[in-house]
Amino acid sequence: MIHRLVTRVRSLLAGKPRLRKAPRRIAAQEHGIQREAVSRSAIRVCEVLQGAGHRAYVVGGAVRDLLLRVVPKDFDVATDATPERVKSHFRRAIIIGRRFRLVHVMFGSETIEVSTFRAYDVGERDTDEHGRVLADNVFGEQYEDAARRDFTINALYYDPGTGEVLDYHDGVRDIRRRRLRIIGDPETRYREDPVRMLRAVRFAAKLGFEIDPATRAPIAKLAKLIENVPAARLFDEMLKLLTSGYSVACILQLRSEGLHHGLLPLLDVILKQPQGERFVMLALARTDERARAGKKVAPGFLFAALLWHEVLSKWNSRIAAGQHRIPSLEAAIEEVLESQTEKLAIQRRFTAEMREIWMLQPRFERRNGQAPLRLLEHLRLRAGYDFLLIRCAAEEAPAELGQWWTRFLHATDAERTALLQEAGKSRDATGTRRKRPRRRRPAQAA
Repeated sequence: MIHRLVTRVRSLLAGKPRLRKAPRRIAAQEHGIQREAVSRSAIRVCEVLQGAGHRAYVVGGAVRDLLLRVVPKDFDVATDATPERVKSHFRRAIIIGRRFRLVHVMFGSETIEVSTFRAYDVGERDTDEHGRVLADNVFGEQYEDAARRDFTINALYYDPGTGEVLDYHDGVRDIRRRRLRIIGDPETRYREDPVRMLRAVRFAAKLGFEIDPATRAPIAKLAKLIENVPAARLFDEMLKLLTSGYSVACILQLRSEGLHHGLLPLLDVILKQPQGERFVMLALARTDERARAGKKVAPGFLFAALLWHEVLSKWNSRIAAGQHRIPSLEAAIEEVLESQTEKLAIQRRFTAEMREIWMLQPRFERRNGQAPLRLLEHLRLRAGYDFLLIRCAAEEAPAELGQWWTRFLHATDAERTALLQEAGKSRDATGTRRKRPRRRRPAQAA
């Protein structure tokens, strides 16, 4: 008994969680997960690996969501089989990753990510000067793998064969209490991977959970560590946060935890500007509506909204300096993309969409002649139009402009002709009264 207590104290002082070798086994009738709600592909992966003599379980966020009666977005599997062994059992499977080697097993359009149980105490690991783990491919036992996971609610294993949930760190209890609690010493775990601070915010906002006080305590002190995260990984995590369906709640919680500085360049500045904050929050709210309705969220549109006011500021400055509107917008876009895409690691396919959405905005002002009809053929018309409506809702573009385009997009050919004639009589390309060109009188002969 004394030996166990000493071991426990030493473990806590070292920042290590208590390793429970025997999980609590929760029967199907107690946890209530229906087998039919689990991906058939994930069940197939488990069955194949178990049939080959391995242990294999649905793990992590999918189990958490199933317990919350939420439909999981994807399913992961954890096993004691090495990546090479996993790959050998499936025709369509590839090994990916350097920091953590994983296997992607593909079934049609669905991909099941399979990880091998990772060891916990592996001695000196490859870390940077701040404690962030750079490489970690030492495999171990299931109880060690559970201790290596970030939060208790994600350290749950579902066995499709028996229907049991294996719980090593009281994750089911935390789900019932709606509490987010990190496994082990929070400061140590955040130093190992600073992205865990962002994940804490995302899970708390998305699930409506309260962050455990001990889990929250080091975040403000360690927020600067986010700057050491590779840009590509930070982009992926921010994309998950912003497309979670709860991005507004996430942004507000990022601000309250002091984590918004440096995550999205100038986001803290944007949110301090009344017009900028209104525009960004409207864009995020509409993105949340689409995500919760199960509709596709376009990352390019989202980042176009987040960086729009930086583009707008530079565009207005160039116009005030006497530059022409369209060339000055093109120059402002280039300046913003050049300064921000490297920091954000935004992929080129997204920046191309952002550029087109931004360049469409002045074209919506041209409502005479054939310009509106030509705009109907533009590939990004719908995205540009949705962007315009947010600008109108934020009162940075005339409401009448958005209303005209709504009518025009849903009108018949005859109605469109009438709308064009009406616009041609009263408005020029910028929405101001047309000025009739003054005729020059022929010069009088001397």
